[in-house]
Amino acid sequence: MVRYSYRVEEAAMTVAQPAGAPSRRERARAATLAEIKTTALELMRAQGSTDVRFSDIARAMGLTPPALYRYYTDRAELLTDLIADGYRDLAAALAGAADLADPPPPREHLAAVARAYWDWARRDLYQFTLIFGQPIPGYAAPADGPTVEAATQAMTYLAAVAYVAAQRGQLGPPLVTDVAEVLVAYADEDAKKGVLGAMPAATHQAMLCAWASVHGFVCLDVYGHLDMLGEPVREALFAAQVRQIALTLGM
Repeated sequence: MVRYSYRVEEAAMTVAQPAGAPSRRERARAATLAEIKTTALELMRAQGSTDVRFSDIARAMGLTPPALYRYYTDRAELLTDLIADGYRDLAAALAGAADLADPPPPREHLAAVARAYWDWARRDLYQFTLIFGQPIPGYAAPADGPTVEAATQAMTYLAAVAYVAAQRGQLGPPLVTDVAEVLVAYADEDAKKGVLGAMPAATHQAMLCAWASVHGFVCLDVYGHLDMLGEPVREALFAAQVRQIALTLGM
């Protein structure tokens, strides 16, 4: 069995709460910001696209477009906020799938987190699309901005499935042990910047492949490419894929 360092408390990331009660003005501003974001998401669902305009949001809220600039400097800042919210929502969904401090056996842990990911994607297609869909015309997420921090928080819960299993001596060698030099270097860099401990390059590679596989299934499903299979078949296929991933990971 492969063992290596891992600190559960660092993986269970939480969003810090602001100190002190907000003022009336701060509460009013927060409510308006929330309404802007809710309105933007509603427009995305209505028009079938994540490419929304400030003028459309303002019209739906009964405001003039310049009024929105008191809350967001431009559409890019709003999209960044929406994407960061999406990642935080995903992190909350994954965190609720299993307690990292006392997780179930590895295969059950993997199945729970994979299922939480699928359920989250199906719950709100346009929140999923904001993060994982086609690039939004004219938008680029800021480097090292809030979306990066929120994404790291969410992805930690995915990676933790393999980390926890290995820490407990419940993870054998992965099915594929040959690793390209570039992936060995990436595993080393990931260990340096991540909140989780280092893992063997082959296991790190298997973990990345595992979540690419889950994500591929989820994308096919939420965008309707598996509709012809019917719900019972999709459920059975997903369960089989998770079992296959578990074997690939060495569970």
